Amino acid sequence: MFAPALRRRASVLLAALAAVGLAAGCSRAQESTPAAPTSASPAAELRLGYFPNITHAPALIGVAQNYFAEELGSGTKLTTQTFNAGPDEVNALLGGSLDAGFIGSSPAINAFAKSNGEAVRLIAGSTSAGAQLVTGPDVTTPEQLKGKVIATPQAGNTQDVALKKWLKENDLEIGDGPDKVTVQNIDNPRTLDLFKQGQVAGGWLPEPWSSRLVDAGAKVLVDEKSLWPDGKFPTTVLIVRTQFLQEHPQTVEALLRGELKALEFANSNPDQAKKITNDSIKQITNSSLSQPVLDRAFSELSFDSDPLASTFPQLSKDSVTAGATPKETNLQGFVDVTALNTVRSAAGQTPVDAAGLDKQG
Repeated sequence: MFAPALRRRASVLLAALAAVGLAAGCSRAQESTPAAPTSASPAAELRLGYFPNITHAPALIGVAQNYFAEELGSGTKLTTQTFNAGPDEVNALLGGSLDAGFIGSSPAINAFAKSNGEAVRLIAGSTSAGAQLVTGPDVTTPEQLKGKVIATPQAGNTQDVALKKWLKENDLEIGDGPDKVTVQNIDNPRTLDLFKQGQVAGGWLPEPWSSRLVDAGAKVLVDEKSLWPDGKFPTTVLIVRTQFLQEHPQTVEALLRGELKALEFANSNPDQAKKITNDSIKQITNSSLSQPVLDRAFSELSFDSDPLASTFPQLSKDSVTAGATPKETNLQGFVDVTALNTVRSAAGQTPVDAAGLDKQG
């Protein structure tokens, strides 16, 4: 007569044991399977590209002074990679091996155009001016460039576009022969050697290379500042992969906070900024700059996070004129200063805007 009662107690006990087992199983599953990150979580790693050039001084200072690393925090690893010209850095960004990069304005446009406006966003400025056409002292007019070789760092880079546009505006044909100007894409250190040997007449070069050629006897035929309103044009900007920006906005803001610290340092402590930049260049290239070259190069540059967005429609047209892109790029969506303005406002700085690029097209 006790069997039904015993069966009921056994059933209750088995149910309780099953519940305990299920709870333990859930607990183990939670321990072994980490929670999926949110769509706006900080990145585990930020892969940042830049050049060992004076025009990339804010990037060099930000790395050397640990401004980027400090703002990113211990949860995000900073991995850096250096490049010699913009097109190579574009390939790294579009290939997904780089998350963000300090880069010239023309390669930035090209990266946007190549990906049909999808892959990258320009999020900040960095450096303005600091590019010149320097030639031997025997060249005093554009006409005298006929039959001569002029160097640029790489086909499609910012200075290459500027030179080819200027040549066309001055009715000078590009090519080989006594009535044409030969444009050769040569690494900057090699350009200096060839100029000293008399094998190139000069080059349209970024700092510090224009100053290095001047130090070797060249003179300035064209200062690119003279071709732009108020002498301002973006030499170096900061771009980021669109997907990275969407998935890790906090990380992008941290990167921008680090950049603002580097810019403030460069503008407030020019002597220290020169030394840190020069030391960084030497560490990367095994070659440092003389003090006169360093001083001249820095005097040609200005540093600011404003990307000078209003210049990009003209830069896009210049890329077509120079043959770097087949058609003018619709820049709608190219500049995204949302994160920059958040950081600038927090630092007490005036916000910047996209200067009508969102209405282009």
